[in-house]
Amino acid sequence: MVEKIQPKQQRRGGPNRHHRNNFQNAKPIQTKTPETPKPLDSFDRFRGKIFRRRDMKIHDESKTSQSGSLTSSNETLRVIPIGGCEEVGRNMTVFEYGNDIIILDMGIQFPEEDMPGIDYIIPNISYLRGKEKNIRAVIFSHGHLDHIGAAQILLEKLGYPPVVGRNFTLAMIKKRMEDYAPGSAKKLKTILVKTINDRFTFGKFKIGFFDIEHSIMDAVGVILGTPSGNIIHPGDWTISTGSERVTYNHLSKIPSPRILMLESLGATDFRTDPVSDKEMYANLQMLIDKAPGRVIIGTFSSQIKRVGKLIEYAEKIGKKVALEGFSMKSNVEIAQTLGYIKVAKNTLIPINEVNNIPDEKVVIICTGAQGEGNAALSRIVADNHRFVRLKKKDTIIFSSSVIPGNERTVQRLKDNLYRKCDNVIHTNLMDVHVSGHTNAAGIKEIIKQIKPDFFIPVYANHYFLKEAAKRAVEIGFPKERIIVPDNGSVIEFKDKQFKVAENKIDTSYVFVDGLGVGDVSQIVLRDRQVLAEDGMIVVIVQIDNKTGKLIGSPDIISRGFIFMKEHKDLIEATRQKVRDITTDKDSKTEADPDDIKNSLRNELGQFLFQKTQRRPMILPVVIEV
Repeated sequence: MVEKIQPKQQRRGGPNRHHRNNFQNAKPIQTKTPETPKPLDSFDRFRGKIFRRRDMKIHDESKTSQSGSLTSSNETLRVIPIGGCEEVGRNMTVFEYGNDIIILDMGIQFPEEDMPGIDYIIPNISYLRGKEKNIRAVIFSHGHLDHIGAAQILLEKLGYPPVVGRNFTLAMIKKRMEDYAPGSAKKLKTILVKTINDRFTFGKFKIGFFDIEHSIMDAVGVILGTPSGNIIHPGDWTISTGSERVTYNHLSKIPSPRILMLESLGATDFRTDPVSDKEMYANLQMLIDKAPGRVIIGTFSSQIKRVGKLIEYAEKIGKKVALEGFSMKSNVEIAQTLGYIKVAKNTLIPINEVNNIPDEKVVIICTGAQGEGNAALSRIVADNHRFVRLKKKDTIIFSSSVIPGNERTVQRLKDNLYRKCDNVIHTNLMDVHVSGHTNAAGIKEIIKQIKPDFFIPVYANHYFLKEAAKRAVEIGFPKERIIVPDNGSVIEFKDKQFKVAENKIDTSYVFVDGLGVGDVSQIVLRDRQVLAEDGMIVVIVQIDNKTGKLIGSPDIISRGFIFMKEHKDLIEATRQKVRDITTDKDSKTEADPDDIKNSLRNELGQFLFQKTQRRPMILPVVIEV
């Protein structure tokens, strides 16, 4: 059952006087015992950006002792990162208190170079099997794929628990579910977060929200309150340099123990002059305004706020905009439906009409800035697009950062663009992109503002987490209160203390390949890697099932190993080796196909390695006649 807590008018309170430097020797927090015990709303009121509430109890007042001190909870708060602590992506965290479970985010991870054929990787939810009935809600911090990309698969497997999020985030989840399985979005039980003042109770969890800055609409930070500790999780976030920057000082008013889980991708970014949104938009508008021909902007389809502003500016100066890329069109359509993007009907044109308009009046906003093979920009560069052919006067803008692991493909894409266009603009030349992630100074600043009792860096590769921990120590945060988790770590909070369990839960990769989810095992992936590296040889032999003698000549088929027409000598030597291997030394016994297959794999493998220094996959086919 979900109870929505309405904000109540409260008197102004002073700073939290109970913040302790020595957490181990902390004294109980003193509070007033009410005359009539009643449930207390955990997060009563935000006034603007100031966090206001009563004397800071985080659970029902019926659990307060007669002396007024908070009694110790009998339950343990468990924080379990399912993904996102050893890679960029696959973000998902389980919070468990007693029989109540809250899940934050269900993201995907894009495949690495040694994962041929894999579309993406999703979190492993084996820990939650048998606990589906305990899942009170799944909260989504924002709509990037590394936070919602696995929702269409995992929500079904978990029995469609309630889903909590803001408008744009929920709309993107519904769209993704309909694309994956038509009609599945109707099964969702959604709870809309209308404003950051909304408060919900899920079992023993008290859920609150706070404003954050990120590169997508409707991103929100989450507070999870329990008797054993209060989690503060911004999701993905940044601290801008503008006058309207979001601050987090009000979160220091949340009662101890405050546990800050912080996305840490910027821990090694020591730049002291980050680019502001205002500077970026000024540069983009200047390029659009002065371009001698068409403007083609490659960016992330989730950068809806940026795309909306670019469309509005193009409309202002009388240019037409064509969107290209399935996800780009879908996300803009969602934003228009929600009223986040408002443009005249004739400003947006179909991509097949760009050749009917003067080049200097055309702006194309597309996906593919990461060099993805089938994305719009890659097809345009390769001359595989039906309607767009690059011209020397075109201005190409990379308004995006390079996702770790995509460096080679992006560089190849840039090389090909430079061959065809005279005007290629990227962040090395001009500030045309602002990251939605903070830098090292921002990590220090938010820790100073929130003043957490415990710090857990998350949502990045392991070395980023370690570096984020160093940034915290540099500003005097106690090292013993920093927890650097791995995927599957079980972090337990109880009685103002924490411990990390010795055993981790299973967080192994779950691969998605086409419509198959989890059916590609590590063995299958290893076979693909072998095929990609050394190819394969198929050996077909016919054997007399009575005498065991070879019948006819063995057939040899090579795929990805050698070009047979140019290596006839090796093929013939291989065929003779097969004859030698299959010669039955004892014609009185029946032939054993399994023994013959094993002999062919082992002996022929050694033979080919001696000849080529390669180890192709050998597939023997034995036909008994």
